[in-house]
Amino acid sequence: MRFNNLTLNSILFFGTLFGVQTLQAQRPAFELVNFREMADPTKDTLSDWSAVKKGLHSSFVTIDKRYAKSQVPNVKVERKQSVTGWKGERISAQILLWTTEARPEVTVTVSELKNRKGGKITSGAASAHFVRYVMTDEFAGGCGHRKPENFASSLSPDMLDNLQSFNLEAKKVRPVWISINIPRDAEAGAYAGKIRITGKGISSQELDLDLTVINTVLPKPSEWTYHLDQWQHPSAVARVHGLEMWSDAHFEAMRPVMQMLVDAGQKVITATVNKDPWNVQTYDPYADMIKWTKGADGTWKYDYAVFDRWVQFMMDLGVTKMLNCYSIIPWNNEIHYFDASKNQVVNTVAKPGTVDFAEVWTPFLKDFVRHLQSKGWLEITNIAIDERSKEEVDGALTLLKEVAPELGVSYADNQKTYQRYPDSEDISIAVSHPFSPEDLRDRQSRGLITSFYICCSDGFPNQFTFSDPAESTFLAWYAEAANFDGMLRWAFNSWVENPLLDSRFRTWPAGDTYIVYPNARSSIRYERMLEGLQDYAKIQVVKKALKDKGDEVNLKRLEQAIQKLKVVERTATWNQHLNEAKGLLNELSQMIAG
Repeated sequence: MRFNNLTLNSILFFGTLFGVQTLQAQRPAFELVNFREMADPTKDTLSDWSAVKKGLHSSFVTIDKRYAKSQVPNVKVERKQSVTGWKGERISAQILLWTTEARPEVTVTVSELKNRKGGKITSGAASAHFVRYVMTDEFAGGCGHRKPENFASSLSPDMLDNLQSFNLEAKKVRPVWISINIPRDAEAGAYAGKIRITGKGISSQELDLDLTVINTVLPKPSEWTYHLDQWQHPSAVARVHGLEMWSDAHFEAMRPVMQMLVDAGQKVITATVNKDPWNVQTYDPYADMIKWTKGADGTWKYDYAVFDRWVQFMMDLGVTKMLNCYSIIPWNNEIHYFDASKNQVVNTVAKPGTVDFAEVWTPFLKDFVRHLQSKGWLEITNIAIDERSKEEVDGALTLLKEVAPELGVSYADNQKTYQRYPDSEDISIAVSHPFSPEDLRDRQSRGLITSFYICCSDGFPNQFTFSDPAESTFLAWYAEAANFDGMLRWAFNSWVENPLLDSRFRTWPAGDTYIVYPNARSSIRYERMLEGLQDYAKIQVVKKALKDKGDEVNLKRLEQAIQKLKVVERTATWNQHLNEAKGLLNELSQMIAG
C-alpha cells in the first residue's frame, strides 16, 4: 500500500495523536540485501575489453577517484599501498577488481598487521567492503524540479556493502573499500599485512598493505570540537524497514544508523515541534513528535511522549550538546492540532508577526519551556529556523523574546541576514554567501556557534553521489581555513524511494538527501567525511603542540597549507592542495610525537 505525501502526513499525525499505529508495519518495497544494481545507462557499456587478459585483475587505486563500472580501468597496477594514521584513527584505502569473465563468490579479507617487534593489530581492526554502484545524475542547475530524462545519469560507486562475498560481473569493475581502525593502545611504528582475494575458479591473490602508526592518540569523537550538525530523519528508517512509526522495533532500527552520526562527532539532535517543518520536501514526511490538542474550553495541552523518547534516545547514544527544534516558521507557515470542540484535526496558517501567530505559538512556547526545564534540557534547546525571510524571522524572534526568552535560536541563513541576529546561539551561513571574519571571532569569543552549510545550490564543495570523494574530506579543512566552528548538512538519512539503487530525487542533485544507507551501511562519502573530521581534530592537537613549543616556523607552514583550502569554487588544484596539507599534517604529527 502506498500513500501520497498529504495522506501519509495525515496518517503520521492521526496515528500518533490517538496512540494507534502511525504507519502499519509492512514489507519494505524493495530488497534490502540481495539486490541487483541498475543497468549502466552510459556508452561505457560499449567499451572494448579485448585487450584485457583473461583472469581476475586487482590493484590499489587512489581513494580520490570514483571508477566507472563498465570502463576498462586506466590505472597503473599497484601491488603495495602505504598508509599512515594516529592511534584511534580510522584510515582508508581502495582496491579495484576487474575481469573479462564472471567470477562468483569472490572474497576480500585483510590479515592481521605485524611489526618487527612481534606486535600485532588484529584482523578484526580492518574490514573490506564491496562498493555498490547507485544511479546518480549531474549538478546542472542545482536546485529545482527534476525529470530523470532531462539529466545525464550514470552509475556511481558509493555504498559500502556488508556482503561477505560478491559475484563479479564480466567486463565490469568492482571497487573494494578497505578500512583500518587503529587501536588506541596500538604500539607506534611500522606494520605490514596482506589483502587476500579469493574466489571460485581463480588462484588467490595478495596485495601488500603497510601501515605506519604515529605515536599520538586521536581524541575520541565525543571530544572533537568540530560542530557537526547533520539532520536526522526517523520517518525514513520506519518506511524503508517496514516498521511501525515510533515502535520499539523502529527505535532499534535507528540505533545503528544514528550511532554512525555519533561516531562522526555529531553535536545536534534534530527534533520537530509540530507538523513537517519543511512542507514535505522529502520523500518521507517528518512525523509529529509533539501532539497539540485544543480543548473545548480553548485551553491547550501538549503530549511530549514521542519527543521525550526521541531526545533521550539520541542523548543516550551520546549527542548531548544541542537540541534544535524545527520550527516556529514552517515552510508554509502551517501548523495542525486536534480541536476537541470539532473532534477533528485542524490545519491553520499562522504567519509571523500576526495575531494568529501569537495566539497559537504563545501557549506552546510557555509550556515547552516548562517541560524542558522539568527534563533538564532547556539550556541546550534552540528554536530552529531554516532559510526564512528576514520579515518572517524578525516576527518570530520578536514573539520568542517576549514570551520565551529562555529558549535559544538556531538559524540557517540563505538570506544574507545573519548579522541581524548577532546573539543567536547557533548560526549557519550558506557556504557561497559572504561572511565577516570579525563576526566569527566575536561570536566565538562569546561561546556562540557559527557554521557553514551546503545544499542543492552548491556545486562545490558538496557530497552528492557524483561529487569527487575528496570533497567530503575538504569540508572540514575549509571550516578550519575560514574559521567556522563546523558544518551543517540538511540530511543524513532522508532516503529516497529506493536509496540502495537510485540516489536521484525529484528536486535536487542525486545524493543530496542522504550520505549513509539502510542497515547502517556506510558510503565513500561518509568515510571521506569522517577522514576530514579526524583531520580537523588532529589539526587542533598539532597546533597546540607547536604553540606550546614556540615553533612559529611550522605553525606558519601549516597555516599556509590550510589557507590554500579557503575556496568555495572548484579549482584545478584544490585536491592537490588538500593532499599536500594532509601530508604536512602527518609530517608535523610525526615530529611532535618524537
